[in-house]
Amino acid sequence: MKKPLHPATIAAHAAGALDPQSGGVVPALQPSTTYLRDENYALVRPDNIYSRDNSDNMRQAEAVIRALENAQDTLLFPSGMAAIAAVFRALPNRATAIVQSGIYWGTTAWVRDFCARREITLIEVPAPDLVAICTAQPADLVLIETPSNPWLLTVDIAAVKAATKGVLLVDGTAATPVLTRALDHGADIVMHSATKAINGHSDVLAGVLSTVQSDSAVWQAIKADRKMAGAILGPFEAWLLTRAMRTLPLRVERMSENALALAQYLKAHAAVDDVYYPGLPHHSGHDVALRQMHGGFGSLLSVLVKGGRIDALRVTGKLNLFLRATSLGGVESLVEHRHTIEPHTGIPENLIRVSVGIEHIDDLIADWDQALA
Repeated sequence: MKKPLHPATIAAHAAGALDPQSGGVVPALQPSTTYLRDENYALVRPDNIYSRDNSDNMRQAEAVIRALENAQDTLLFPSGMAAIAAVFRALPNRATAIVQSGIYWGTTAWVRDFCARREITLIEVPAPDLVAICTAQPADLVLIETPSNPWLLTVDIAAVKAATKGVLLVDGTAATPVLTRALDHGADIVMHSATKAINGHSDVLAGVLSTVQSDSAVWQAIKADRKMAGAILGPFEAWLLTRAMRTLPLRVERMSENALALAQYLKAHAAVDDVYYPGLPHHSGHDVALRQMHGGFGSLLSVLVKGGRIDALRVTGKLNLFLRATSLGGVESLVEHRHTIEPHTGIPENLIRVSVGIEHIDDLIADWDQALA
């Protein structure tokens, strides 16, 4: 078809990932680590030499994400942090990086350590000040996360890109390419922890980078580093990821609907101080989210219950359908008391991070109702 396909169609057909050998409508799993040569030592498949960089299953999963992102090229990694690290390793020593503060703590902690070792000037900037700082301070790389985890801050991608001459890297994990195509808004590279909603079943660890400038020096450096350093995704994980992405738009739609309904309910509850969710009109980034997110506002929200640490833990302890576990974006709903996990990050003791799944919304609301009571 010459007409551009909708994301739901791209995902359902897995961007054409079939098995031509058997005629199967799903791709085969090929776990081989090495590939045959003929009697003249020519490769039987010119594009398959060794699985560190050659894998049909990985290419198939990358093709789905590339189409969903409207990207020129996509690279899968064994985790979201491996993907983030690949971009930073492409920076020269003594470069300058601007990083949004208040983002996923794992990213912040690793970036601080890496920049110190490589003598890279690191400037951490609150989300509201990003445009001003990027305008005043030249940087080789700017990293933003929108919506951010766990504060749910939204950043205007186009405005930040207009303010910086360096590479703009966007962590779009909470939005997924279904809700926000960061590259269309000006990002040079978009990253996702594919472990989260892109896989959505809490059984694959993966990360991904996509770009609109596949011939850029930075992207070529990232690509070469992935191959030589061996930061690749295994074929079984790639196969599972392709399988999971067939329902990605459907899952994101349901999770976003549930999250908005739950956020509205909790915001009005007498036992709740506030709810951080970009879909709520009172949220500081709501206007940006309206322009930048299409089809929903994602599955992630943070709830501030009235009281302190003991009150928040009492609520999480009484929830039954919301499992107490660390992650987000899965079909099952999760809760996490962030202060218990990361007390050193300034997280309020009464904040509960919530990842809303695909269960029936009436059951999810009833679970919170009894826990808050």
